Amino acid sequence: MFNKVSMRMIWLLLFLLVLTSNFALYRTSLGVSILPANTQLVVLGSLIDLTIVAPVLFLAWQQKLSWKYLLTLMAGGLIVARFVIPMQYLSPFKTLTLLGFAVEAAFVLLEVLLLLTLFKYLPEIIRSVKKSSLPQLFSFSNAVDQKVKKQPIIQVICSEILMFYYAFCLWKKEPAHKENTFTLHQKSSLIAFYVMMIHAIVVETLGVHWWLHDKSLILSLLLLVVNIYSIMLFLGDIQAIRFNPLQIDDDRLYVSLGLMKRMEIRWEDIDEIIEDRSTLEKKLSKNTIDFVARDFEKAYPDVII
Repeated sequence: MFNKVSMRMIWLLLFLLVLTSNFALYRTSLGVSILPANTQLVVLGSLIDLTIVAPVLFLAWQQKLSWKYLLTLMAGGLIVARFVIPMQYLSPFKTLTLLGFAVEAAFVLLEVLLLLTLFKYLPEIIRSVKKSSLPQLFSFSNAVDQKVKKQPIIQVICSEILMFYYAFCLWKKEPAHKENTFTLHQKSSLIAFYVMMIHAIVVETLGVHWWLHDKSLILSLLLLVVNIYSIMLFLGDIQAIRFNPLQIDDDRLYVSLGLMKRMEIRWEDIDEIIEDRSTLEKKLSKNTIDFVARDFEKAYPDVII
């Protein structure tokens, strides 16, 4: 019997097989040689592969069921068909492939409208965050959810806003700890580890960028952009750790570790708290979210909820 991981791999292999077989049919000499004189039925089969079969296989691999996601993938399949199938074979279905561009343009327009809505309410969101007693990572997310509909593009933009805010806007301020807050990093070398990583990236950027500049200007610039973004991410993560300690309220617990991990836990949802040292020092299961400030040394949790 196949487990879930094996099934996901099978879906992925089938998805890649559909794409590569259709590409080979039209873009290799062997594929072109076996095409019949009347290619309309073959092209129609390829369109079905790229707009229905491939999206369904991709959704099965991702284990994500969403009609909007499916429509986006189907429109993307029509666009892929436009580039995979030569126009001499695709011309009878040219209007159908243009529909893919129209659908994708409509989705892009919708995302732009969502972003405009976010920026319209951004001043109100900032005021709400300043009035809130919650850690900023939580109060910002809550304020955004109240004003703007949850969408992946909104979540991505909000994550970037938080990163830039923590990376550049808090260096002259000191964290204000309350009686109901506790730091997770004070007795660790996590901050020093991040500083070392930033130093390594800076040195690597200078050396590799200088060496790569003469060989490939575009590649060197891409590497430079990626490294600058990585430095900003580390800087933002450092400040997010410093300014967002664990906070205990009457009905719940707010815990975060940098920009990547955060969780809101209601006391009533906790079934058990494990403090046994022998259990804590065992390897954590894959479905466990850990908030442990790791550095060079091996670290274990103090409790498991």
